[in-house]
Amino acid sequence: MLISPAYAQAAGAGGADMFTSLLPIILIVVVFYFLLIRPQQKKVKQHREMVNALRRGDKIVTAGGLIGTVTKVVNDTEAMVELAEGVRVRVVRHTIQEVLSKTEAAPAKGDGGAKPANDSGAKPGGLLGGLLGGKKSNDKS
Repeated sequence: MLISPAYAQAAGAGGADMFTSLLPIILIVVVFYFLLIRPQQKKVKQHREMVNALRRGDKIVTAGGLIGTVTKVVNDTEAMVELAEGVRVRVVRHTIQEVLSKTEAAPAKGDGGAKPANDSGAKPGGLLGGLLGGKKSNDKS
């Protein structure tokens, strides 16, 4: 009898010990998710949205460091980029790293130069300018 019965009875409570041994592994997984995985997913989503919003006239930088202007979006995966006057190349859209300047969206036909819904047409200084003693927009002095 090398092992006494008292030691054998103490080894029966292993459930709590197993949880405490798995706790550091669970914490490491949670930290990795919030510090590495989640930010990378956000970055990929932002890049995908930028590539999908490309249009003609945007000035871009490719992954190889070439700066050019988008002349045509060929399809979902390719774009025609003008690097210099008369030098056009086709690039894979996902190799575009950054958009340096965006072109304004052309107004829709028949829009008639519509103003935003919240634009009352009042000139700056309206009510607040009147309260503070500023000139009114209809004053000619």
